Amino acid sequence: MKISKIALKLASYFVSALLLFALTIGTVFFFLFRDYTIDVQRDELVHYAEALADAFSDQEDASHHEQMMSSSDDYLKFIEEVAGNDVWLVDRDFNPLATSTMSRNRGNASMNSHSNPLPIEIVRILPDVFQGETIIDEGFSEQLQQKTLTIGVPITNNQGEIWASALLQSPISGLNTGVQKGLGIFAISLLIALLLALIFAFFLSYSFTKPLSKMKKTALQLAHGDYTAQTKLTQQDEIGELSETIDTLAIRLDEASQESQKLEQLRQDYVANISHELRTPVTVLRGSLEALTEEIVTDPQKIKEYHQQMFIEATFLERLVGDLLDLSRLQNLDFQIEKAPVSLQEIIADTLRSARQLGQEKELTFETQLETAPLLFLGDYGRLRQMLLIVLDNAIKFSPVNGTLRIEFTQNRLTISDQGEGIAAEDLPYIFDRFHKTYGENNKVGTGLGLAIARQIAERHQILLTAENRPTGGAQFIFDFSNLTTIDVTTLDTF
Repeated sequence: MKISKIALKLASYFVSALLLFALTIGTVFFFLFRDYTIDVQRDELVHYAEALADAFSDQEDASHHEQMMSSSDDYLKFIEEVAGNDVWLVDRDFNPLATSTMSRNRGNASMNSHSNPLPIEIVRILPDVFQGETIIDEGFSEQLQQKTLTIGVPITNNQGEIWASALLQSPISGLNTGVQKGLGIFAISLLIALLLALIFAFFLSYSFTKPLSKMKKTALQLAHGDYTAQTKLTQQDEIGELSETIDTLAIRLDEASQESQKLEQLRQDYVANISHELRTPVTVLRGSLEALTEEIVTDPQKIKEYHQQMFIEATFLERLVGDLLDLSRLQNLDFQIEKAPVSLQEIIADTLRSARQLGQEKELTFETQLETAPLLFLGDYGRLRQMLLIVLDNAIKFSPVNGTLRIEFTQNRLTISDQGEGIAAEDLPYIFDRFHKTYGENNKVGTGLGLAIARQIAERHQILLTAENRPTGGAQFIFDFSNLTTIDVTTLDTF
C-alpha cells in the first residue's frame, strides 16, 4: 500500500501536535506533581510535629529531662519509622533533650547531648519557634549536603509557657526521587500512547487521503479525454461535495463532448452541403461557358438558351450566397438586428401583397382572418417580413393549382395553412435544419436554407415557430407570439 505525501504530512502534523501536547502535559505534570508531593509531605511533617508537641505539652519544665527522654524513646522511634525523618526535642537553651538518633543509640554510655550537635538549619529557626510560631523551612543542609524540609513546633507546659520545641527534618531528594519515578511511569505511558496514536494517525491519514487519490485519478482521466470517469464517492462532508462536483463536471464535459461531436458533424455536413449546392450551378456555368467560348454551339437559338440557363444558375448562386450570409448573420449573437415598434397586422398585410403576386401563376386564393386589435411589439420590420414571406413562398410552392392558403391570427398565434400533400413524417423533425430540402417538381430551385432562416429570425424575436400536418390534409406553420413583450398603444408616441 503506497502512502501518499499528504497522508505522511497529515500523520506528521498529528504526531507533532501530540508530541507538543505530551511535552507540555509532562512539564506541567512534573512541576505540579512535585509541588503537590512537597505540600503533602510538608503537611504530614507539620502533623507529626504538632502531634509530638502535644504529646509532651504536659511536662512542667525541663527538670523532667531524664523522665521525658526515657518516655519519648519509643515515640520518637515510631515517628522516625513512619515519617522517615530525623526528630529533635530541644530546650530553650538550644540543647537537645531527645533525638531519634539518641534513641537509636541509647545503649551507648558515651553518648550525650554534645555528641549530637544540632544542624545549623535547626539552630536558625529555633528563635522563631520559641517565639511561639510554627516554622516551616526549606533550605540546603550542609550536614546532609542536600535540600531539606524542616518543621519546628513550640512545646508548652501546663501554664502555657514554651519550655521546648519539637523539630522534624526530611530530605527533599526522596521526594524528587518519587516524583522522577512517577514521571518515568508517565513517560512510558506517554510513549505507548504516542505509538498507538502514530498507528492511528497513519490509518486516519490514509482514510482521509484515499478519496482524494480517487478524485485525482478521476481528474487525470478527465484531463485525458475520458469523460465517462466518475469518482462515485458518497460522503456527507466537503470531500463528498467536491467529489459530487467532479462527477457533475464529468457529466457536463461528456455532454459538451457529445455536443461538440454533433457540431463537428454538422459542420462537416454543412461544408459538404454547400459544396454540393455550389458544384451543380458552377458545373453548369462552366460547361455553358466552355461551349460558347470554344464555339461548340453556334446556333443563335441554342446560344440564347445557354445564356438563359447561365442566368438562372447565376441567380441561384446569388440567392444561395445571400441565404448563407443571412443565416450566418442571424446565428451570430453579436449581430444586432435593428428593432423598432412594429405592428404584426401591418407586416402580414405587406407580406400578403407580395405573396399574392407569387401565387398568381397557380391562381391561389388567400383567406385571411386577423384580429382587429393591433399587436404592437419591438421587432425588425424587414426581417419579420422576410420570415413570413419564406413560409408563404414555401406554402405557395407546395399548393396545388387553384388551391387555398389560409392565414389566421388569433390569441397571439399566427397560422399559415396550405392544401398541399403535407410534410412527410420522416422529414417533419428536420425541416428547419440547414440544407434540408425535398427534391421534387415543386422545389427545384430551393436552397434548403429558407426555413432555417425563418426559424432564426423567429428565435431572435422570441417567437416560437413550429410546423405540423393538418388532419384534413396539407401543412401548417404556427407562429406563437405569447412570449413577446407587447407595446401599449398609448405609449407608442414615446418611441
